[in-house]
Amino acid sequence: MHILHCKSETILMEWHMYNNKKVIVVMPAYNAAKTLKKTYAEVMAQAFVDKVVIVDDASSDETSRIAATLDNALCFRIEHNTGYGGNQKKCYELALKEGADIVIMVHPDYQYTPMLIPAMTSMIGNGLYHCVLGSRILGGGALAGGMPLYKYISNRFLTMAENIMLGAKLSEYHTGYRAFSRELLETIDLSVNSDDFIFDNQMLAQIAWTGATIAEVSCPTKYFPEASSINFKRSSIYGLGCLLTGMKFMLAKRGLFKSRLFSGIRRDCLRDNAGN
Repeated sequence: MHILHCKSETILMEWHMYNNKKVIVVMPAYNAAKTLKKTYAEVMAQAFVDKVVIVDDASSDETSRIAATLDNALCFRIEHNTGYGGNQKKCYELALKEGADIVIMVHPDYQYTPMLIPAMTSMIGNGLYHCVLGSRILGGGALAGGMPLYKYISNRFLTMAENIMLGAKLSEYHTGYRAFSRELLETIDLSVNSDDFIFDNQMLAQIAWTGATIAEVSCPTKYFPEASSINFKRSSIYGLGCLLTGMKFMLAKRGLFKSRLFSGIRRDCLRDNAGN
């Protein structure tokens, strides 16, 4: 694993910071050469973004080469594929090392619009929330945006089940557009989570365990050939993993099961201004 040499930073001070908080956008990349530059350009067009961290998980295309040409980006290449979860772990590690107070994950496949970055930043930067999700379900545009019907039905079923098990009221648990406070990322232990796609779900369960409110904003979605997606088999494995994670949370909450996902986190230790 090594950090690539990127172009020198372009400093636009009027765009930087939010309430004296450093905002870093992270992009977990894998074979994203066709969409990386477009996504990055739109990210940097948003207010408050101080830096972008791009982690290339051993792509076989030109992702790393393109990333190295981008201004104001920290580019890191993992030489042996670690998986989507492993990529995110490195993203958050690097963002925190760079001094991030607010970390926003945007997939570089341009499925999620970076135009929501200012809104998500303000919700965390004003102390209202520690976690904000960009939901494809809120607003009802998921199917119109091209989400496959089987994925939509699976999304709704899993979300209903997980809301019951976690005692939450989210519209979806499966979005790849997420924002976090530094305090939250330093509270949960991401190292115990899977390196596969279920990482996302495990992370939300850990956040729910802290007692932090998980907020959502409506996010338009776009499905097209270049947008990353997992096949039916891996989707099925992911779905079973989501149910297992929810079950572990429910049993651990009742003291009937001890899971390493939550063992290092004190229950209800993190509240925000929207908390109960």
